[in-house]
Amino acid sequence: MQKMILILDFGSQYTQLIARRVRELNVYCEIYPYNNIPEIAENCRGVILSGSPFSVFDSEAPQPDLTHIKGKLPLLGVCYGAQWLAQKFGGEVMASKIREYGRANLSHVDSQNQLLQGVKVRSQVWMSHGDTIATVPGDYQIIASTDNVNIAGYAVANESTFGIQFHPEVYHSEDGSKLLENFVVNICGCKQDWTPDSFVDTTVASLKKQLGEDKVILGLSGGVDSSVAAMLLHKAIGSNLHCIFVDNGLLRKGEFTSVLDGYQGMGLNVQGVDASARFYDALKGVEDPEAKRKAIGKVFVDVFDEESKKVDGAKWLGQGTIYPDVIESVSVKGPSATIKSHHNVGGLPDYMLLKVVEPLRSLFKDEVRRVGASMGLPDTILGRHPFPGPGLGIRILGEVTVEKVQVLQQVDKIFIDGLKASGLYNDVWQAGAILLPVQSVGVMGDERTYENAVALRAVTSTDGMTADWCHLPYEFLAQVSNDIINKVKGINRVTYDISSKPPATIEWE
Repeated sequence: MQKMILILDFGSQYTQLIARRVRELNVYCEIYPYNNIPEIAENCRGVILSGSPFSVFDSEAPQPDLTHIKGKLPLLGVCYGAQWLAQKFGGEVMASKIREYGRANLSHVDSQNQLLQGVKVRSQVWMSHGDTIATVPGDYQIIASTDNVNIAGYAVANESTFGIQFHPEVYHSEDGSKLLENFVVNICGCKQDWTPDSFVDTTVASLKKQLGEDKVILGLSGGVDSSVAAMLLHKAIGSNLHCIFVDNGLLRKGEFTSVLDGYQGMGLNVQGVDASARFYDALKGVEDPEAKRKAIGKVFVDVFDEESKKVDGAKWLGQGTIYPDVIESVSVKGPSATIKSHHNVGGLPDYMLLKVVEPLRSLFKDEVRRVGASMGLPDTILGRHPFPGPGLGIRILGEVTVEKVQVLQQVDKIFIDGLKASGLYNDVWQAGAILLPVQSVGVMGDERTYENAVALRAVTSTDGMTADWCHLPYEFLAQVSNDIINKVKGINRVTYDISSKPPATIEWE
């Protein structure tokens, strides 16, 4: 049974980052909301309490029930988690006169303590708190301080309970990874054996047990997530996997044919379905972004429902849902706010008699790529930029029409082909073009024009949870802009989006 770390989420912006750092140590972990703690299983070796936007003084401050955890399992409180553990068991937390945000340095480190072995004095840490721990209970020992905060870290006598007021998961904390390794490996006793190869082995075995001889329908998109999900299912059930690639009319130019060609030789049973007319009909007169997503999602489900009935005995719908899809759609594993809905998250309508299987649901995007590489998927798939499920439907602001799609496909192709030709494609995590509901005055030849504007978007990221805009060369942007305006009828202005996520999102809708 895979040993794991349980992370309790109090709503911190860094909770997912804690999970990433633990997984980078090749230790499996799961995130659950503080108010929905799962039954502690034998394979749980330790618990981490996240930070929180709340103060321990707030009337709605999270109050977890740690009856079956504290003193029974290794426990590490981070920031709010540390403050709550101190106050709950007899210490004092107060609103600090000197708030610490950003970089600080450890002025005292108890290097004999198991949590801090290898953590250096003057090591830089990342602080983000207004309250501070003024006193700790009698059985708590101070193990770390900064110049401004006396109780930056503590350990509880006679139990493996610790608290730190800084964030070890943030890159700015120089010895943060070492501290987390001390906790999950040395204190919790987790083996560092959760690797892409081990994930494939355990997932395939689990899928075989879950699916048996049942048939599965899976919607392929040509992207990393659905392709890796398909290969995992193929390894588990072979020819009982039936893949469908739907042309929703919102794909990139020529993508329907090129994606189908790309799957040849991979051993997958793939059927192409042209349903573009149905999607266009469903989008007529629809302008609201969320309404567009739901309309596209409904047609997807309808198409899969019809196609599944052509496969005798199909009982499951396979999906390439990954962790960021889940946490950005519904508060399944934490009190995170809904950003947008995804057509592949949240179950199926009652009339569709298929159960859902999602082999990648717990993985981040970069983890999916590593799993795909371990199974030998080609770089043409693994290196492909993410592309939204609703496709160009959410890159056309306002109502979607066939004519707008054709214009945006041309713009998008010039941009993406330009990135590849210039050797910039692999430096970008995701790129695309957005057709704006804005017309502007221009001059072409001796004539005045009044045509559309487009925005180009290119970002760097690891998994899409956060993203920064790409600093593409001015010369490249100038050439792409010139090509778009000269070659795409109806476009006379090109802009470049320099917003990061947060506060913006990667897509405009």
